Amino acid sequence: MKVGIDAGGSLIKIAYQEKNRMHYKKFPITEMEKAISWLKIAAPNAKAALTGGKAHIIQQNFYTEEVIVPEFQATCVGAKLFLQEEGKKSEDPFLLVNIGTGTSWHIVRGEEFERILGSGMGGGTFTGLGSLLTNVEDFSELTKLATEGDRGKVDLLVRDIYESAQPPIDGNLTAANFAKGKKVKHTDADQIAAISNMIVETIVLLTLQAVTIHQVRQVVFIGSTLIGNQSLRKGLEFYMNRIGLTAEFLEKGEYCGAVGAYFSV
Repeated sequence: MKVGIDAGGSLIKIAYQEKNRMHYKKFPITEMEKAISWLKIAAPNAKAALTGGKAHIIQQNFYTEEVIVPEFQATCVGAKLFLQEEGKKSEDPFLLVNIGTGTSWHIVRGEEFERILGSGMGGGTFTGLGSLLTNVEDFSELTKLATEGDRGKVDLLVRDIYESAQPPIDGNLTAANFAKGKKVKHTDADQIAAISNMIVETIVLLTLQAVTIHQVRQVVFIGSTLIGNQSLRKGLEFYMNRIGLTAEFLEKGEYCGAVGAYFSV
């Protein structure tokens, strides 16, 4: 038996096959020992393929004889496999955008891949800045707040600048993130909605630059930050549509690294 383990900045994702079916499980990175203990019970004799930024810690402490698959390789291999499994069209080349603790952009051409860009904007920004502004630390609670909030009470919008005049562009677009400060009464939910939107805008702008420079048409989004995060996903869909690009979202995209590692060895 074999397992794929992706140990990232926030989560440990595990993929393993049993009775010809892939199974998936995840743990917070802070529960590494709990995750490995569970895995040793579920698959006591399994060989492990490791990947991710903290893979070396798992290798040193639990799987000293196992190999580490380069993270970017594992992610891109897993994405291609999930595109096929989920019946989504795969263009060649395509742009893979991995929204985890931070965000990475990869060009995938056939069996080749290249990481072309990275940003500190991602799930770590969402939870970290969210907890600083609201004292809410739970990811699922923050995603709930984001859907309930009105970012227009925090962000300065184009329509706020033009007031009664007709703006030359969509008045709901952002003129300046968080520019209203304390001038307008707002709630915790409004602040989280503004954080989510700021992350979305940054990712979309960088994505537009990437597809323009590298002349690709298909954009595939993956990553644990998208899971259960309707505000982030809807924001990405909205802005991607505005710039004329179609976004593909892999439903099991958070496990691309684990699955890619599994099938790489």
